[in-house]
Amino acid sequence: MERWKGRVALVTGASVGIGAAIARALVQHGMKVVGCARSVDKIEKLAAECQSAGYTGTLIPYKCDLSNEEEILSMFSAIKTLHQGVDVCINNAGLARAEPLLSGKTEGWRNMIDVNVLALSICTREAYQSMKERNIDDGHIININSVLGHQSHPDARAHFYGATKYAVTALTESLRQELRDQKTHIRVTSISPGLVETEFAYRTFSDDPDKAVQMYSKLKCLQATDIANAVIFALGAPSHVQVGEIMIRPVEQLL
Repeated sequence: MERWKGRVALVTGASVGIGAAIARALVQHGMKVVGCARSVDKIEKLAAECQSAGYTGTLIPYKCDLSNEEEILSMFSAIKTLHQGVDVCINNAGLARAEPLLSGKTEGWRNMIDVNVLALSICTREAYQSMKERNIDDGHIININSVLGHQSHPDARAHFYGATKYAVTALTESLRQELRDQKTHIRVTSISPGLVETEFAYRTFSDDPDKAVQMYSKLKCLQATDIANAVIFALGAPSHVQVGEIMIRPVEQLL
């Protein structure tokens, strides 16, 4: 991780859960981290905690609605102006709506596509262009995927969400091929967690909080720091090593 000190990382969805844990870990390793979310209050608090802890990096909060392309482009423009550009892009932001294929609301489906697929793709494109124009040949793009991007869940409420994560799996491999065609050494990694104990399920099942409690209590879940550690592992691999996919589950998880 020594080579990343002082360099710039973008972490989307950095206000809570996995995103906040990743942002903290990167700051600990000396990076300048732009953490974005629709609400930055929690990121500002995390930035203050990192500073108080004496971490060598810095966390810069940035307010951005990732379902709005104009806001994403404005964010990348601001990063270019203030910090030259992005060297690492962590596409962490994602959401699930409990909308089955046979009865789900189109609005919920569209929301998942906008954030889980389109925002990820826009951020990836802009991060690559930022690296290219500065001749950055060792950048890294990491997509926080899901085990549901590799297999379907029996609960119908997870099916459309899983489809968006299958898209992330396909996009990650296609990106690897495009980067290779461009003869660049920019790397791309997909990290696919199983059940992680965060606020995610409570947001997904906001009308049925008992469902979230049941999910998180039935086994010893992963913690957000486990996923942050996987990010550090991928970033810290030797420059000739491409960690394409990390599947990380709780030991007790079936699917």
